[in-house]
Amino acid sequence: MRLTAANVLPEDHHSGTLIGRVWVDGSCPGPRTCVLHEDGLFDLSYIAPTLSDLFDLRDAAPYAKYHDSPWLCSLDDALDRRLLLAPCDLQAIKASGVTFADSVIERIIEERAVGDPAAAGELREALASELGGMITELKPGSPEANRAKRLLTEKGLWSQYLEVAIGPDAEVFTKAQPLSAVGCGAEIGLHPESRWNNSEPEIVLVVSSRGDIVGATLGNDLTMRDIEGRSALLLSRAKDSNASCAIGPFVRLFDDEFGLDDVREAPVHLEIEGGDGFRVAGTNFMRKISRDPADLVRAMIGREHQYPDGLMLFLGTMFIPTEDRNGPGSGFTHERGDIVRISSPRLGTLYNVVTTSDLAPPWTFGARALASSLAARGLLRGSLKENR
Repeated sequence: MRLTAANVLPEDHHSGTLIGRVWVDGSCPGPRTCVLHEDGLFDLSYIAPTLSDLFDLRDAAPYAKYHDSPWLCSLDDALDRRLLLAPCDLQAIKASGVTFADSVIERIIEERAVGDPAAAGELREALASELGGMITELKPGSPEANRAKRLLTEKGLWSQYLEVAIGPDAEVFTKAQPLSAVGCGAEIGLHPESRWNNSEPEIVLVVSSRGDIVGATLGNDLTMRDIEGRSALLLSRAKDSNASCAIGPFVRLFDDEFGLDDVREAPVHLEIEGGDGFRVAGTNFMRKISRDPADLVRAMIGREHQYPDGLMLFLGTMFIPTEDRNGPGSGFTHERGDIVRISSPRLGTLYNVVTTSDLAPPWTFGARALASSLAARGLLRGSLKENR
């Protein structure tokens, strides 16, 4: 899978302010915060040593885009050498669950199938008939949703997943640890015990420590359906293992040309291509989300919960592949070597190759390593507070 600038950039190419991180070797190896211009990636480290710093600046987009910064490398070179990192660092990495009606039904299937993919087909047909039309148009927490809850409970159809789908409170969980997400072109890791799993194509919001939504990117919330299906208390095992979270290729900062309303209307495409010739594709339409992205952020950060380094928030998925891959009734699951493309016209394309978490490169560069790298470069200093 050879990546080039042409197949990862948004359709309007360099019109937006595209922010990332790139690994630089040499006498002081480590990640550099960077901005993309037409002639390559430019170092923002002396403006903002971390992306957590950068995303906390007021008016970060023009500040980053028009600042005179040192050239690092071409985007093609960074992609070819797999140097492009996830465009986040110290932020908490959080995810919203069951934010689309279609994904609600799939979560209930997992629950009732107790992680057995062979039982999913029959359940899917029955539950889609019972629930599909009833929950699609409901506003979570509304009187209509409460009436639907009573009716579904009487019919024996209530579920913990319906509680967070149409109830008053959103599901938000920790997807991965700060600095653990992989970037565009990297391998993404399945838990080696999993036999029923899939990629989840999502938009990821970038939220400052103040709670301001400052940009967006793409993410793969890789999930192990059989593990979560056995028990919702196994969510962290199903969601958070080595290389199980991919984010990228770049954060597009909000400006006059791109903002939260564009996110609300964005399509998010998923394409999976296997070495066995299997191919599946589908699309999320963000306008079908049941909870507004701003409401999900408000559920995350405020007087009752702070994130001093900011956060990355996955917004959830409506498209979950269900096509039989290994015979009738088998459903979809990943195989090693699958190529996964997640794309949206204004955000570009996130590419990853599926492996297992024990075979993916181990995660070794954490907060201590980042602090050491910044110290070696003389960058452990106060942030630009006058711009905050």
